[in-house]
Amino acid sequence: MTGFLALEDGSVFRGESVGAEGTAFGEAVFTTSMSGYQETVTDPSYARQIVCFTAPMVGNYGVADERSQSERVHATAVVMREARGPEWTDWLRERGIVALTGIDTRSLVLHLRAHGAMRAAAVAGDASADDVIAALAEQPAMEGAALVAGVSPAEPYTFASEGDVRVAVVDYGVKRSILHLLARNGAVVDVFPHSVDADTLAGYDGVLLGNGPGDPAPLTDETRTVQELLGRAPVLGVCLGHQLLALATGHETFKLPFGHRGANHPVVDHRTRRVLVTSQNHGFAVAPGAGEGVTHTSLYDGTVEGLHYPELRARSAQFHPEASPGPHDGAPIIAEWVEELRGVA
Repeated sequence: MTGFLALEDGSVFRGESVGAEGTAFGEAVFTTSMSGYQETVTDPSYARQIVCFTAPMVGNYGVADERSQSERVHATAVVMREARGPEWTDWLRERGIVALTGIDTRSLVLHLRAHGAMRAAAVAGDASADDVIAALAEQPAMEGAALVAGVSPAEPYTFASEGDVRVAVVDYGVKRSILHLLARNGAVVDVFPHSVDADTLAGYDGVLLGNGPGDPAPLTDETRTVQELLGRAPVLGVCLGHQLLALATGHETFKLPFGHRGANHPVVDHRTRRVLVTSQNHGFAVAPGAGEGVTHTSLYDGTVEGLHYPELRARSAQFHPEASPGPHDGAPIIAEWVEELRGVA
């Protein structure tokens, strides 16, 4: 079956369908990870996005249930240069995901780098490119989009019941690998919806603010909860959680031109001058600056990648410490945080 990707600026990239039939709308973005395709599409941070893989071949080692980062696929569509299957492509088709192969992904990525991530539609089947491009004008932009309610659980639940420290995770779209890493380091892990109040969280030995999709700026209630929590319990923010901690402490966030997505992003820790190679997935960032609490910055564009407020017992990392997929340079962040909680619990 034929297919194509249409961008809001009128560009069209043609290929073949290897997934479900239909039209999927979303923001066209790209990731530079060479592996972890199943982890990528099941990461809730990719909600309402069409993911272009820069790796030339995707799907070559199949799929496995334990690799999924959530219960379902959150990317609205998948775009590849060469899709290998049938395990991977059958997996996408069974989940109703539009997937295109044979796309000139190199040209597409260069276009997005030059013009920025933008609204797009992945089409599998017969459709008019002109009609699809016209329909894109009616699609909502990512800037200003509050998406956490669509990926956060409706009720609290316990992920791990055994451990010697109690950690509350605020699930804005948290990845399973973060929960597993907390549990492996000896934490009892209770997971709460994005709407949880500060009083509930303050009773725990530590609170992890998880990753999630969309623009942090409209999340005023969630930011207020973080402000009310600071100083009452140790806090660790990851990705979106980092951005909410930043907003709660007076920093500003903004939309990146084409985001940071991949497993090869260099970040400098200003306290040690060590450079970490990190896994990242975010379209918004904390504005550059050497303000209070800044510990890490991106070597790509100077955006703030880490904060630490000892007096508030709060810290954060923009990158994904558990690295699913990606390098493990940041993994000690969660392990050391849990060990610190153990020392004061």
